[in-house]
Amino acid sequence: MILHPRRAATASAIIAGVLVAGPATYAVAHGGHSGHGGHDRPPRYDQPHRPRLHYSPAKNWMNDPNGLVHHNGEYHLFYQYNPQGDVWGNISWGHAVSTDLVHWKELGVAIPATDDEKIFSGSVVVDRKNTAGFGRSAMVAIYTGWNPTTGVQSQSLAHSTDNGRTWTKYDGNPVIDLASKDFRDPKVFWYAKGGHWVMSVAMAAEQKIRFYRSANLKSWTELSDFGPANATGGAWECPDLFQVPVEGRPGAKKWVLAVSVGAGAIAGGSGVQYFVGDFDGTTFTADNLVTGDPPPAGRVFADFENGYDGWTVRNDPGHLPGPFGDAPAPGTLPGQNTVSGYQGAALVNGFVGGDAPQGSMTSRPFTIDQGYINLLVGGGRHPHREGTGDGTAPAGDTIADFEFPDDTTYEERGWTATGGLAGRKPARGSLPGQSPVIGYQGDRLASTFYDVDTTTGTLTSPEFTLTRNHLNLLVGGGNHPWGSAAPTAVNLLVDGQVVKTATGADSETLNWTSWDVSSLTGKKARIQIVDENPGGWGHLMVDQVTASDRPVLPRATETAVNLLVDGKVVRTATGEDSESLDWASWDVRDLAGRTATIQVNDLNSGGWGHINLDHIMFSDRPALSSRNRYSWADYGKDFYAAITFDGAPGREPVWLGWMNNWEYAQTVPTAPWRGAQSLPRTLTLRKVDGRLHLVQRPVRELRSLRTGPVRVVRNRTVTDATAHLPVTGTTMEIDAEFALGTADRFGLVVRADGDKEGTRIGYDRSTGRLYVDRTASGDNSAGPTFPGVHAGPVQTRDGKVSFTLYLDDSSVEVFGADGRTTITDQIFPGPAATGMKIFADNGTATLLSLKAWPLRSIWH
Repeated sequence: MILHPRRAATASAIIAGVLVAGPATYAVAHGGHSGHGGHDRPPRYDQPHRPRLHYSPAKNWMNDPNGLVHHNGEYHLFYQYNPQGDVWGNISWGHAVSTDLVHWKELGVAIPATDDEKIFSGSVVVDRKNTAGFGRSAMVAIYTGWNPTTGVQSQSLAHSTDNGRTWTKYDGNPVIDLASKDFRDPKVFWYAKGGHWVMSVAMAAEQKIRFYRSANLKSWTELSDFGPANATGGAWECPDLFQVPVEGRPGAKKWVLAVSVGAGAIAGGSGVQYFVGDFDGTTFTADNLVTGDPPPAGRVFADFENGYDGWTVRNDPGHLPGPFGDAPAPGTLPGQNTVSGYQGAALVNGFVGGDAPQGSMTSRPFTIDQGYINLLVGGGRHPHREGTGDGTAPAGDTIADFEFPDDTTYEERGWTATGGLAGRKPARGSLPGQSPVIGYQGDRLASTFYDVDTTTGTLTSPEFTLTRNHLNLLVGGGNHPWGSAAPTAVNLLVDGQVVKTATGADSETLNWTSWDVSSLTGKKARIQIVDENPGGWGHLMVDQVTASDRPVLPRATETAVNLLVDGKVVRTATGEDSESLDWASWDVRDLAGRTATIQVNDLNSGGWGHINLDHIMFSDRPALSSRNRYSWADYGKDFYAAITFDGAPGREPVWLGWMNNWEYAQTVPTAPWRGAQSLPRTLTLRKVDGRLHLVQRPVRELRSLRTGPVRVVRNRTVTDATAHLPVTGTTMEIDAEFALGTADRFGLVVRADGDKEGTRIGYDRSTGRLYVDRTASGDNSAGPTFPGVHAGPVQTRDGKVSFTLYLDDSSVEVFGADGRTTITDQIFPGPAATGMKIFADNGTATLLSLKAWPLRSIWH
């Protein structure tokens, strides 16, 4: 359970149940869906993008799975839930049950939030020995209670004696309280060898997992800590320690500790890493810790031990001496967190003078004569983007600059203001509680951050006539597009209708947006600023609305290292919002013999507004980043907070995760719900290259959804092209096997609509990786990091590559190499995107076999 990165909601929860005197008891109706106002008829599950194979609530926000447990023939899925809306807040435990892990019945709110306690993530066990005294075989929930006033997170209990339908909080809560604001997500299991309970819980900010033991679930003794280790790019959350059988070794098991990281995962943002090792009842010891292995041998192009020799440095004259100064930095600079991972005694450190200065560095020209350029990169995660400029706007007519005289209100200047924006005045930079705001012009700007980001409402300008081809405006704040459930957007209204719209980028830095209004010349129009979002990043900032004959390009805000050929960026790397430098590698085999330069850009004055660089090497092999050597449960963007079912029948553990990513979770284009869980998966361990790796397979019960005849395609060869297959559909189980040919990349395109859109499931021979490419998968408006290519390693077998794909209305789950590599990604294709194609790039590939089973919805 992660606190929303901007602000924790504090509104009271609507309690779906009955509150009685004494210990809090919460009841939900047995008929299902009672958390949604008591439906007279079953809710609809047929809205656009509604998952048909995955669990999602009928409406409202859902994130982490909690309390997964099997009891009395039912699988229980509890989860983080907002009964009041479809963004994070009022966090309670929702509840659904299943007898087969496939078909789910939603029961509503199990443990609701109150004014003084929000119900964060945790687990449920069945107390078969009645160790806690709540009753033999009582279900006991161990959860994190968060006090929104103090911010303290502590561990508490609730119990149920009627199969999870009603819950009573323990009157001795909390059972563990460290007075910490980052102590959460307890996962408890019965340690049979020791005859006691064991809890793993996250010391989130310290990036540690702490273990406790208890005889009765009420009194806990600290055992040991594990971590920090491997991926430490974000807060550690949602730990789970469990045993997993080893394939090919009957009876053998190893312990696995799964840890979710809030940022810095393999595909960016949040994800799940795991450790394989041993647990002796007190201490967990991992076998797969990654240390700083040396890079492949090569020729050093720049190590910055002798200054900036051969580089041209441009520092912003308004912010001297930074960001690069007169010489490389000797490590960590004043005001900076500790810098690590560089080699030697010096590096390029864009923190010179603090994060505000901007500038660039360019290397001497060189000829590309080896296959890879390896470099150590750290600092801010602000990637290079095409189509940007220096932020210089063309001359034009000012529509609104918000430089109101004497701080007059919007209404006094002819604007219409509603909601919490009524009676307000333009802001002078940052408002109370807000991070520094930059990028606006003059002294004032329009901002909706009032009351520490809780204010909602609209601001609508006086009417004006569109007389030029473009409207240029500066926009910042939250990324909640118009049309989403709770937008933060600026709109152009013509005849009362929204004809153009823009939103922020989850940044307090304003940047240019340009609207082409050439077709609207002569029309009357208004500017409308809308803030309907009281959650994190729930505000918008606007300035300098100007009519012009030319558009303005967005200002470049990158902190990036770029490879330029003929003046064009052909490769790029950025940091990961970390002061720890790590290897990046550019495959430049296709550029052999070309003349190139390397450019280092620090064009960002906001948070993490700097770049670190060291040890540029030319080599015949790529250097693997530490992140690529860690053990990841999933290589896609959308698998987080995964935990196992306690007491699940069978030899293999079963788990599932939240199918989303904190980078854009609150802006995915779904309504009236937001959030889904992954398919349930069985877990084993398999030895590959001398190490044990987690193997995941969809539970067998999913095969019961197959409907209609299987569609089979065999022996289809394609050469440097894309060809249609006689298979269509939106919800399918697909088994595919390809023979390696000469193509660089090959695979399937699913959810295709001609050449307009489609999701590629492919294999890249040069990297040996299976990948999902969702850059053209339909609606990519969730955020700037939503489009992308996400890949994981797959070994070929006898010159063949195979994978199983579960295709749903808004997701793909790919299981490569019989479950060794999984990739889970959301997609939001249009309704016409039902086709399937085969593709091969730069050569030939053969689809040996494809079997596609249409799948019926779990809701019908």
